[in-house]
Amino acid sequence: MSNVENVVSEWLPLPDVAARLDISVTRVHALVKDGSLLAARVGERNIRAVPAEFFSGGHIVESLRGTITVLHDAGFDDEEAIVWLFTPDDSLPGRPIDALHEGRKTEIRRRAAALGW
Repeated sequence: MSNVENVVSEWLPLPDVAARLDISVTRVHALVKDGSLLAARVGERNIRAVPAEFFSGGHIVESLRGTITVLHDAGFDDEEAIVWLFTPDDSLPGRPIDALHEGRKTEIRRRAAALGW
């Protein structure tokens, strides 16, 4: 089991993401490709899936895309970015993904940008 599977408790296969967002699976692939969502290969069948906590209701967490962009700019690949978002940080406190849910994107993006230096 990879580290990414250890830090995320609930995964949504891409067809489930499509159902949650009421869009096509093709559109979900496009969201992953353009950096609006992060996906990783997980489970016994090695399927691409997205962390369930990337969603709030029927929408992607508002500040996620920009945060993903900052993490990619800092040199993170998708799995590394997921691990960073879901790893508890005592100085926050909590996990970066929780802070994004709480609307604290500025602090999270500042920390993410600093990782590139």
